[in-house]
Amino acid sequence: MNRIFWRFVVLVLLAITLASFAVYFAINRLFGDPLEEIALRQVSAQIFLLEQYVDKAPTDEWLLRLNKVREVSNLNIDLIPLPQAQSALDGDQRYALQRGEVVLDIASKSFYRRVDLNDSKYAGSAGDVIHARDLPIDVGVVLKMEALRYAIVALFLLLPIAFWSRSHWRGLQQLSGVADEFGQGHLNTRIQLSESSILFPLADCMNQMASRIDVLLETHKNLLHSVSHELRTPIARLEFGLELLRNAPQAVQEKRIAAMEDDIHELNALVNELLDLTKLDQQHALKRQPFAIDGMLQDCLHAMEHQLTDQDIKLELASDLGELNGDRRLLVRAMGNLLSNATKYGNGVIRLSAQRSGTGQITMTVEDNGPGIPVVERSKIFDVFYRIDRSRDRHTGGFGLGLAIVQKAIQLHGGSVVVEESALGGAKFIVSLR
Repeated sequence: MNRIFWRFVVLVLLAITLASFAVYFAINRLFGDPLEEIALRQVSAQIFLLEQYVDKAPTDEWLLRLNKVREVSNLNIDLIPLPQAQSALDGDQRYALQRGEVVLDIASKSFYRRVDLNDSKYAGSAGDVIHARDLPIDVGVVLKMEALRYAIVALFLLLPIAFWSRSHWRGLQQLSGVADEFGQGHLNTRIQLSESSILFPLADCMNQMASRIDVLLETHKNLLHSVSHELRTPIARLEFGLELLRNAPQAVQEKRIAAMEDDIHELNALVNELLDLTKLDQQHALKRQPFAIDGMLQDCLHAMEHQLTDQDIKLELASDLGELNGDRRLLVRAMGNLLSNATKYGNGVIRLSAQRSGTGQITMTVEDNGPGIPVVERSKIFDVFYRIDRSRDRHTGGFGLGLAIVQKAIQLHGGSVVVEESALGGAKFIVSLR
């Protein structure tokens, strides 16, 4: 049995015990001592005999009848002075005795009652008290019954709790074991719990967390590998160029220096792209404010005016685009990357369109008339440093970070970006935002 269950057992038993005492004291306070009521029922015959046989006797026969009761019953009945009786009772019982009531003393199995209040039985009877001892009072049976009732209630409470706790304890043990596995780096371990288990949402969150961490670590590993690969090429060219410069003539040196400057620019651009990508991994990089969508797209075209000089731009913007609450600078960068790709891989025709649906969704598309993207490549082109083979040239293919930046920027805004085949014959990038 698990520790949680035993702690719960102690808690339940303590609660039942406290509740029992609380019930007893509440009843005692409001309605009188329940044990006294039971004892009164047990000695009701003796009290009836006293009240109906002895008390109703004529004055000159009262003592005779009392003695007769002594003879025919097992009761020990004595007449004692009122002060002696009062000394054996507590405050409330003294007041009850003073009023002429029957006062029970359960511990000594006896009761007290004044003979009368006005000397009507015999001379000095107002100062005497009937003390009946050895009464058939037995509250032990009642206490045993209460204890049995207590045990049965506790049993019927704890048995279902035991079955309920057992399944949860097993689930918690599995969660603890898998957490230990996670801590040791085994992120492929998963928690297997039934969907009906109350711990299933927690287990599902832990599984998703492990999957996310696993993906992040794998992405980090791939990123480090790709960065090292991308940096190695220009660095190797720089080393080679420096070696050639040592003994090269002046005319050759200038050519080599120009090539090395290009390599430095490439390294600088790569580092800037990596920094931009890293910033997009943080939600606080987003600076939202309302802006006009058509104005944002117009700014994209103006910013790329020098790249679009030889392009046939088809602009199709709906009149009801309205505003969007987002990071304008980031979306300009994302749409600019898509337009830049269209200029690189298209054949001179680009179509930029945007519209708003009845549900408020904004759809922006960038299309070109280039060779397009093969279906098998479409799910990979948004990966960091991924480039289609035909574009693996630093002058045309870039670093493979542009589309990764596009996807992260759009996802930060709660949207999505997909690529399809365009009616123009090339690629069609579809950005959806709300």
